[in-house]
Amino acid sequence: MATILVVDDELGIRALLSEILADEGHTVEVAENAAQARASRQRFRPDLVLLDIWMPDVDGITLLKEWGATSLLTMPVIMMSGHGTIDTAVEATKVGAMAFLEKPITLQKLLRAVEQGLAKPAPRSGAVPAHGSATDHGLTVESAMTGGAMLPTLPMMLGPQSEQSFDLDRPLREARDAFEKSYFEFHLSQENGSMTRVAEKTGLERTHLYRKLKQLGVDLTRGKRGAAT
Repeated sequence: MATILVVDDELGIRALLSEILADEGHTVEVAENAAQARASRQRFRPDLVLLDIWMPDVDGITLLKEWGATSLLTMPVIMMSGHGTIDTAVEATKVGAMAFLEKPITLQKLLRAVEQGLAKPAPRSGAVPAHGSATDHGLTVESAMTGGAMLPTLPMMLGPQSEQSFDLDRPLREARDAFEKSYFEFHLSQENGSMTRVAEKTGLERTHLYRKLKQLGVDLTRGKRGAAT
């Protein structure tokens, strides 16, 4: 598995991407701005970087150019943005990004982009494509910019849950939601918080499972906390 650096100024995005990538077996480091990203890149030498474009200090495109100009672009970089355009995607790939993902990022595209990025040879130190295009880097601009099933922005984090007792006098929908919440919390605990194994056990596709857990207010940290104690 790889070490992946997630650079984004939004706490929710960092938390969600970290959860997904860690569940895939990767080691995840996070940074909330360009300054932290520079330090993390030097300290951890990541195998791949997920880099947001819009950040409060230095934007992601500028940081990408900086790494290329100083021979530090030795790992694949996937750009992310919630306000991207075709021009932005083309510019990003021209200066060294291997893909561009528009937020909200679909689970399938995130995992596919990461898999493709890790499978590619590391860029030559200091090499920045002079005439690159978005289609030169594994994912086309069109595939990166299109929609699909949307990831939740942040799982709902609740306090410790007491054992469930079901009130049969409550409305059917409330009773069903309470049962489903207990059901998923049980399986998360049994599988030590692994979303992959819970998806397999419950027969749900992972994107739908994340959306369902958010809707029910399931605390995704419970299984992992239990495994650590």
